[in-house]
Amino acid sequence: MRLLVVGAGATGGYFGGRLAEHGRDVTFLVRDARAAQLKKDGLQIISPNGDAKVTPKVVTAKELKEPYEAILMTVKAFGLEQSLEDIAPAVGPDTMILPTLNGMRHMDVIAKRFSARNATPCVCKVAATLDKEGRIVQLAKFQDLSYGEADGKPSPRTEALDKFMQGAGFDVRHSPHIMREMWEKWTLLSSLGGITGLMRGNIGEIEAAPGGVDFVLAFLDEVLSIVRKVGVAPSEEFLKATRATLTSKGSPQAPSMYRDLVQGYRIEADQIVGDLLKRGQDAGLKTPLIAAAYTNLSIYSARQAKA
Repeated sequence: MRLLVVGAGATGGYFGGRLAEHGRDVTFLVRDARAAQLKKDGLQIISPNGDAKVTPKVVTAKELKEPYEAILMTVKAFGLEQSLEDIAPAVGPDTMILPTLNGMRHMDVIAKRFSARNATPCVCKVAATLDKEGRIVQLAKFQDLSYGEADGKPSPRTEALDKFMQGAGFDVRHSPHIMREMWEKWTLLSSLGGITGLMRGNIGEIEAAPGGVDFVLAFLDEVLSIVRKVGVAPSEEFLKATRATLTSKGSPQAPSMYRDLVQGYRIEADQIVGDLLKRGQDAGLKTPLIAAAYTNLSIYSARQAKA
């Protein structure tokens, strides 16, 4: 199997780099500047799970000529449409496009541009960043990638993908519940993003504030009302863990969207919070806390766009 990784930033560089480190056939689709940097310095991973340096295979969009069996999409949501145009020569009828993006909108976008069969459900969990030297720095030990067909049934192509992914230095799962896992991830991210974004604080700060825990649980209940109505209901195990995460005393936890907000970067408010809110509104649900969070984040995004 040949894998094309779209982007060699924190996420694509980490998983693609680990796969390349373990001898898998991986090619990175990158812009000219990143291609030059990788050719000069190699792809470097700094990690609590072990450092690595590989000499990656890189291509630019104009060099793509033929389909790959699998494509790992690791771009930000606001770069998705252009990336889909870039990868068009690499997409065949059976190509698995595995997006690590947040939310669910990207699945519809991929299916519309190519096909529902190409849009292969995938969930990625990793905390990493790109430092000033272009190295991938993993911030915590967890490193999980799951995938599967939307109907939950194994297929020859996902079984081949699983064989390709196994034993490459990170945790992988060929999941029969991949759609539920995607909705669970969105549940957690929209809750974390909405709560911390609206309150401008991390989980520990919000938990310690008067009424903080009640606010957090009420926000989560609104998110769950939408997910149960229009998506796939989460497991009780997930809910227990999520409530504990969102109300953990003294926790410094905050999502990457909040970190981007604090640093004045562009954020994925539309994909993480706004799209969920719209789906709930279309289903006739009233979720005032989510609406307030989206309004707040939208004001920030408008200001950031003018800066």
